[in-house]
Amino acid sequence: MNSAVSWHPRLPEGLCLYALSDIHGCADLLERAFRSIDVDLQRHQASRVLTVFLGDYIDRGLDSKRTIDLLIGRAQSHDTVFLKGNHEGVLLDFLRDPVRLHDWRLFGGLQTLISYGLRPVLNPSANEQLELARALATALPSDHKRFLENLKPSFTCGDFFFVHAGVRPGLGLDRQTEEDLLWIRDEFLNSEADFGKFVVHGHTPVREPDRRAHRLNIDTGAYATGRLTLLRIEGSEIEFLDL
Repeated sequence: MNSAVSWHPRLPEGLCLYALSDIHGCADLLERAFRSIDVDLQRHQASRVLTVFLGDYIDRGLDSKRTIDLLIGRAQSHDTVFLKGNHEGVLLDFLRDPVRLHDWRLFGGLQTLISYGLRPVLNPSANEQLELARALATALPSDHKRFLENLKPSFTCGDFFFVHAGVRPGLGLDRQTEEDLLWIRDEFLNSEADFGKFVVHGHTPVREPDRRAHRLNIDTGAYATGRLTLLRIEGSEIEFLDL
């Protein structure tokens, strides 16, 4: 892990925060993360516990539907924040505009459709795309629709700014566009700017968590590597828990 750190961002006193990103339908890894959190909480006392999920819950992996089921279930008994990833954005775009299926299938969207019981063909016609969009809208449980529609673009806590992809350098955090928050790569990753907060993000897979002076990438490519990174922050301490 790159450890070039020039400052020590802090969370509010008494808060223990966990964060995960880019689950991509790996429901088994998500269940292991929940168990790791529960075990860790038996060893640590905190007046408030919060889990922040940085988006990309669906696509690529085989269990997108079950992943969302698990997340919704977790939120019923734990304090959670769910952010929007670009993959959720594309799913919602497909429901509004079925021709977006061409883009979505390049990102692993067919696996998500299959997880909801649909059987998409590899090269659907315009009519087949429309039928798939209608079928998905019907197949999505009402709580899944609410979950997807209520995802937040970012979350700020103490000195930390949580987001799926990153932020555009030189633009205040309160002026960022959703397009950048969900999709940005090189302009953000290559920047050494002070963003005003310490940015915790995913979106771009790395071999191991990549900590820089003003940001931390926790996307370790779960669907391809079997490694889902679980971040724990308390005060100014940043550590990673084993699953």
